[in-house]
Amino acid sequence: MPLARTRTDLPVLLLHNIDQAWDPADIDITLQEVANLESAIEEQGHPVTNVPVINHDLGSCLSAYDPDRHIVFNWCEEIPGVANSEALAVETLEDLDFTYTGATSEVLRFCWDKEMVKRMLERAGVPTPRWRIYDSPKIDDWSCFPAIVKPSREHCSHGVTTDAVVTSPRELEDRIGYILDTFRQPALVEDFIDGREFHVSLWGNGSVRMLPPAEMDFTLFADVRDRLCTYDSKFMPGSSHYVKIGLQLPAPLDEAEYERLKKTSILAYKTSGCRDYARLDIRLRDGIFYVLDVNPNSDISAEASMACAAECAGYSHGEMISHIINLAAKRHPIFKKRPSRAAALSQSYQYA
Repeated sequence: MPLARTRTDLPVLLLHNIDQAWDPADIDITLQEVANLESAIEEQGHPVTNVPVINHDLGSCLSAYDPDRHIVFNWCEEIPGVANSEALAVETLEDLDFTYTGATSEVLRFCWDKEMVKRMLERAGVPTPRWRIYDSPKIDDWSCFPAIVKPSREHCSHGVTTDAVVTSPRELEDRIGYILDTFRQPALVEDFIDGREFHVSLWGNGSVRMLPPAEMDFTLFADVRDRLCTYDSKFMPGSSHYVKIGLQLPAPLDEAEYERLKKTSILAYKTSGCRDYARLDIRLRDGIFYVLDVNPNSDISAEASMACAAECAGYSHGEMISHIINLAAKRHPIFKKRPSRAAALSQSYQYA
């Protein structure tokens, strides 16, 4: 489906974080990704200014820019020196009256809390694996194995290794104890859905579209503990999971499966309050698509799953980014004003 013609006359502030405490190699990688993103935005005709966030004072980084004359492309994942501050960064944008891409601070804060996400999905009728939150290793009421144990308030698969999959009460108690001691937060225990896994990218507001879903291929792994996307699979090139987990894009689904996946994904996206774009992690077992995780403001770098899904649908990386900018631009006060009849007749653009 072609995108509607987009407008490019609103200057874009490319907001991203650089922490001087990072390893120099990680800083170099991030700067290269930012440069690629900046080029992709420019190639679509958007005026763009690179705005690095290098300290805890986000307000000072933006003080030179007028919220009424700019839109923020928000790629700030954390305020330097402030742990788990993705939502705080967006809250600052809101306080300064900037229009920005992606989820609100409320949604970002909510989606960090896996217990709250689980409860909301269940209330909306979205299938999600059986679960329980533990703040003690005592597990008298859990008998579903294999199970998976995760920190309940982490992101990007922190704490998810092959040891996270447990097959006995003793292993479960040990892993819960590890999460409690290491992460100083409750542990989320779930029924481990040993089935097909999909990464589903969606975009839109009101009318939400599912991009071609990607399937993670675990066929090179015989052990159930290996059949999952770990932290290493995402961030450790050369690791077994990074190398051996395959990717099928688009995922091989029959028409009925595709429609069920689409229905579940869009319901989860809307239920969670996602805006502009997001990615969901979903598993299939016995004909049911279970939502494992909701990722608002998911990675949109050129190598990430959302960019790959957009490319599979026929959109370049720059076209994907421009579409997201235009989705957010609908909220900007300049474009929310009703134009005069003459201006409306002469306007050749429409929003995506």
